[in-house]
Amino acid sequence: MNNFELDARLARDCLVLGKLNISLLLLMNNKLVPWFILVPQTSEIEITDLSQSDQADLLEEINLLAGFIKENFAVSKLNIAAIGNIVSQLHVHIVGRDPADYCWPDVVWGTSERKPYTAERINEITTTLSEQLGDKFICLPGFE
Repeated sequence: MNNFELDARLARDCLVLGKLNISLLLLMNNKLVPWFILVPQTSEIEITDLSQSDQADLLEEINLLAGFIKENFAVSKLNIAAIGNIVSQLHVHIVGRDPADYCWPDVVWGTSERKPYTAERINEITTTLSEQLGDKFICLPGFE
C-alpha cells in the first residue's frame, strides 16, 4: 500500500469521504443516484490478485456499503461492479438503483446528466456513515 495514489479521473469525478479498513471511500459527485466507490489502497488491479485477507476485507466493505445504501436511500436494486476498462486502478462501484431514477434501466456509466451534491448533503452522508459504521469508517478532514 506504499505510494498509493488515487487515479486522476476518480479524483476529478468523486468526493473522497474517508477510509475503511483497506479502501478509500468515494462518493460520485452526482446526487441523481447514490453511487459509492471503494478503492483498495493497493497497486493490484484485479480483485483476484489481492491476498485472501484483503479480498475478505473488501467483501466486508462492499457489504457494509450495500447495507448503508439500502438503509439510507430509496433504492430497489444494487449494482455492484469492478469493471475498470477506463480506469484500471482497482475500484468497486456500489450504486443504488430504482425504476424512478434518472436513467433506469440503463447504466449510470457515461451519462452526461449530473447534479452535484451540496455541502450540507455531503455532511449529512458522512455523519450518517460515521454513526452507522462506527470505527470502521474514518472520515477525512473537510467532511467532519
